[in-house]
Amino acid sequence: MKIMNSLKSFFVTLLLFALTLSCAQDCPENINLLPMYGEQIKCEQQKKIDEQFLKECDKQFKSRTDASDYYVSKGWEYFYKNDFDTSMKRFNQAWLLDKTNADIFWGFGNILGMKKQFKESIPLLEKSIQLNPKNPKVYESVSTSYGQLFFQTKNVKYLNLSIANLKKSVKIDSQNSGAYAQLAKAYAYFYQKDSLRKYIKITDKLDSKLIPLEIRKMASEE
Repeated sequence: MKIMNSLKSFFVTLLLFALTLSCAQDCPENINLLPMYGEQIKCEQQKKIDEQFLKECDKQFKSRTDASDYYVSKGWEYFYKNDFDTSMKRFNQAWLLDKTNADIFWGFGNILGMKKQFKESIPLLEKSIQLNPKNPKVYESVSTSYGQLFFQTKNVKYLNLSIANLKKSVKIDSQNSGAYAQLAKAYAYFYQKDSLRKYIKITDKLDSKLIPLEIRKMASEE
């Protein structure tokens, strides 16, 4: 609670500081709504705001790693409220604090995915995997982006990439019923009955409600 109150007070001060400097020079606008601030060069006043933010975090948290984790948690909080702009701002602040935090890039990628920017989401999700290859949920996110690209383009290479990432996910988490269900649905597009039946059977052992009736019908056809 103490951290929350201190941060609220800090952000009010920061906002006033930003408004005071707003006329000082032209600055790239709305870059906090882009992953990694759009990788744009910030103006001097934006750099000063970042410096103030980092100094305040150094006072409030034991380390910048802890501070980054805190802002990641706030990023997810707003993500699940469907407030993607505020979520992006929090993930960007987490990135300022620790550019090696894999969950930041997962957050970036998921936000872009929700905005239907599937192709742009993939490099960010793959960066998350590069930093932490043991998170099964990120492979699911990459698979979803590739799957959506397949629906858009009907290019089978994207379906193959979607399946490959789902298999990586279940290799890490063998109890991931959602990923197994997605594998079953993916193989339905290939009409590969053996693989389709295999993943329906595995899914049913974990959660029998995940396979749609139309997929079951396809598996039962000769």
